[in-house]
Amino acid sequence: MSEGERAAELIELVEDNDLTGIRLWLAEHRPYEIADELSRMAGGDAIIPFRLLDKDRELEVFEELDPSQQQAILLGLRDSAFHEILEEMDPDDRARLIGEAPAKIATRALAGLSPAERKMTASLLGYPEDSVGRYMTPETVILHRDLLVGRALEVVRARGADAETIYTLPVVSDGRRLVGTVTLGDLVISDDDRLLKDIVDVFAPRVRASEPAEDAARLMQEANLVSLAVVDSEDRFLGLLTFDDALEVIEAADSEDMARQSGASPVGDHYVSVSVLRLVGARSVWLMLLIVAATLTVNVMQAFETTLEEVTALAMFVPMLIGTGGNVGAQSATAIVRALAVGEVRVRDLPRVIWKEARVGLLLGIMLAGLALAIGSLLVGFAVAAVVACSVIAVCTWAAIIGSAMPLFARKVGVDPAVVSSPMVATLVDATGLIIYFSIARLVLGI
Repeated sequence: MSEGERAAELIELVEDNDLTGIRLWLAEHRPYEIADELSRMAGGDAIIPFRLLDKDRELEVFEELDPSQQQAILLGLRDSAFHEILEEMDPDDRARLIGEAPAKIATRALAGLSPAERKMTASLLGYPEDSVGRYMTPETVILHRDLLVGRALEVVRARGADAETIYTLPVVSDGRRLVGTVTLGDLVISDDDRLLKDIVDVFAPRVRASEPAEDAARLMQEANLVSLAVVDSEDRFLGLLTFDDALEVIEAADSEDMARQSGASPVGDHYVSVSVLRLVGARSVWLMLLIVAATLTVNVMQAFETTLEEVTALAMFVPMLIGTGGNVGAQSATAIVRALAVGEVRVRDLPRVIWKEARVGLLLGIMLAGLALAIGSLLVGFAVAAVVACSVIAVCTWAAIIGSAMPLFARKVGVDPAVVSSPMVATLVDATGLIIYFSIARLVLGI
């Protein structure tokens, strides 16, 4: 049975209020599959199958949902179930949920937590929204550097059940200052009478809690880490960023970048459950900005009206020219935004990037110019075709420079490079490309 058929089946069961059928469907599917299908439903419909989940699976499914869907589920639960779920959640997941929830839900959630869980949640909420501090887990097993390996294993056995992860273990000195980390595997295969400080990885990467979560997640990706130690400004250990949370951070960042590069604001929630009005709102602002920016092209056309009147054949190639320039600029911008995101390019690489992309644009322009010259000569004669060919070379080179430079300049001034989206680059290249085109026409044709 396909995914679509499974989803339709669950929706039909909910619509028919077939409680027995819903229970059977839930029993046959994994938590992440159930969460995906619940995300496709309106909050009011999703609460019905959620309430029918077994207690031992309820939390697993809940933690797989997006925060907005979690909020919708919570609103449909009685106080006892509401507080029970929040109490059992991992502190980092709970903090992100409460941080994104309306004040009414946040207040109700915090009020129902036990003192220990409330304290942990409040400490995580004290960090900036997109920082590592919001995503780290404080529930870890901390080992002192002077322990013997055998004693350290006893500590892991005693406290491991209450920790979110035990695969990476922080090793600290007095005052909780992080010395490094040791993996559970290294601990298990080491002799019991060895000192922990002899096997600890003192070069293990660490990040400050106030640093951006995306940067930390990318570091984990680059270093192939299962967990990453998080410390404060004085190197005191605070928690671990685990690989599952790092994956969520990267997925969210990539989705946001894709939305911005396409000229839209990120929606964040599951596409199927997002309303038409929200999608319109996410896209309309950018489209209005782009249509205003596109008036530059109209102004350029008006400024060169006399040139067009004298050689009307030039107008035939305007769509081709601005389309080609826009595509080259968009390709360049997309490549640089991605390179910035994964750390392959930095702001200080601006001169190297521009020099490389200028050569790429030039070579692309020469290749396309040959094609334009051949086609143009057949349609309008060699003179106008030569203008088009020269313009293609110049516009492609210029577009590649603009497309590569704008994301780097955006990063330099503290703006998300993805905001300098492909449509924005294409719109700018359209207007400036026409100026290049008509200027070359005047020069070559002597108009």
